Amino acid sequence: MRNTGNWAGNIDFGTAPTARPGSVDELRRIVASSERVRALGAGHSFSGILATAGGFVRLDGLPPAVDIDAEAGTATVTAGMRYTDVAAALHRAGYALANLASLPDLSVAGATATGTHGSGDSQQSLSAAVAGLELVGPEGDLVELRRDVDRDTFAGAVVSLGALGVATRVTLEIEPAFDVAQSVREAVPLDAVRDRFDEVFAAAYSVSAFTTWGDDASVWLKRRIDRPVTGLDLGTPARGPLHPVPGADPAPCTAQLGAPGPWHLRLPHFRPGATPDTGDELQSEYFLPRAAAPAAFDALRGIGGLLGPALHVAEVRTVRGDDLWLSPAYERDSVAFHFTWVKDAARVLPVIGAVEELLAPLGARPHWAKLTAMTGDAIRSCYRRASDFADLLAKSDPDGKFANEFVDGLFPREAR
Repeated sequence: MRNTGNWAGNIDFGTAPTARPGSVDELRRIVASSERVRALGAGHSFSGILATAGGFVRLDGLPPAVDIDAEAGTATVTAGMRYTDVAAALHRAGYALANLASLPDLSVAGATATGTHGSGDSQQSLSAAVAGLELVGPEGDLVELRRDVDRDTFAGAVVSLGALGVATRVTLEIEPAFDVAQSVREAVPLDAVRDRFDEVFAAAYSVSAFTTWGDDASVWLKRRIDRPVTGLDLGTPARGPLHPVPGADPAPCTAQLGAPGPWHLRLPHFRPGATPDTGDELQSEYFLPRAAAPAAFDALRGIGGLLGPALHVAEVRTVRGDDLWLSPAYERDSVAFHFTWVKDAARVLPVIGAVEELLAPLGARPHWAKLTAMTGDAIRSCYRRASDFADLLAKSDPDGKFANEFVDGLFPREAR
């Protein structure tokens, strides 16, 4: 079995062979017999994290399972499952995850290994919900890690960039199911979003501001109906459903106009299964300390004329800090600036460079799965525990079986 490339088509997998094991034992044999191997999830990454120096193993052939431990408040799921399917199973059983990403069709293993997130002042990344991991190590050995047991290493193993092993099972924190009502405010002055940042992003359980860095934004408010109403008086209520990209067909989007519905059908921006098989776009994203939001707004407004022609849309979200060594929200509450670019690398990459020149001095950390022009040294310097992760990597995979050019650029093997 062979792949042609990632979801966006900007990464060509070439002739790399791909195995799709149907059991954990088969996966262990494949890993043990491989010189170099990388796990491949839903392919929704844009960076070189997806590349391989050998072959791929797909995880979606492993038998799906969602095992709920009500007493512990967790669910252990097959790592290759997509959040869409995990969420549906949890909801049927009366449970929920605290948050979801914009796209629900991401694999659990891929999303948690890269620090993928949703939005919400009180909400951490999807990775922070991980309470346990089962990995296949380089010799085909099964490695089990738990947050409450492996206190010295667990925080380094969750956002692992796929470099510590191939995940087979992930244990996630869960809570009772809840309903969410989603509404949109249009024509919100961008200056007001900047000046009233805390108020805007506290106006609902999950808040996103979409803009092309001109004069205004649309603010998407996802309110838990079991929580007090805060609301927002900026702009005007949308009269009909909208797509985050101005003028695009809203049919793929989750229900709006304040209609309550289950958590998993409102927290993402897009409905399950509505994501196209290929994406006509490129993406980059940067996590900054929350206090840097006003300065970042000013910087990006200052190059709005450069950004606009290269953008489909940009999104601003908030993420609560966590303790995961390589999480882009490590040790700080963050504001995330996301850019959905037109699919034209020659046109977009210089603009990404201009964005990073402005945001890097403010403490920007690029999303691991998105495009960046920052060097490995520059990215590594953003993380206080980077050397600890390099040590963990050297112990877990001394010969670099799970490495690739992306990982080696961040953590050179000769320096471990």
